[in-house]
Amino acid sequence: MTSQNIVVIGMAGAGKSTVGVLLAKALFRNFVDTDLVIQSAEGRRLQDVVDEVGKEAFQKIEERHVMSLSVPGAVIATGGSVVYSEQAMYHLGLTSVIIYLKVPFHDLERRVMQTGARGLAISKGQTLEELHMERLPLYLKYADLTVDCEGLSHDQVVDACVKALEDYTPE
Repeated sequence: MTSQNIVVIGMAGAGKSTVGVLLAKALFRNFVDTDLVIQSAEGRRLQDVVDEVGKEAFQKIEERHVMSLSVPGAVIATGGSVVYSEQAMYHLGLTSVIIYLKVPFHDLERRVMQTGARGLAISKGQTLEELHMERLPLYLKYADLTVDCEGLSHDQVVDACVKALEDYTPE
């Protein structure tokens, strides 16, 4: 299996942080959650940052923190909006295998509604479904691997990620 970083991307509610932690444990790697990196550096909850500075400024903050990451061999869970930054995704792609966690929209919607405020970078008046449709092509563009999570538990998603990584051969 690759010694590169493994980056987990996807929408809010896809399970990036949970799967990332479990994947890091399964692969004996460190785990980094970029949302926590941002919260720590900014000294406040992610949603407070988004609410205070707005979507575009938040994305610049996110980009800056992702671009500063240097954590060889780790599993990294990103915020869902990181795919808006070509520079951040290029930076991650240089040293990482990027896995997109594909979750059906109805599951994402249910999970996001259950957890409330979660640092969602969304435009005023935009629906979660519109945001999902806007980001989907970007997730697919940047992903080296896509793991279909429909109907799977977190442990099953981790198993699917491990299998996909074992079978992965870079182009």
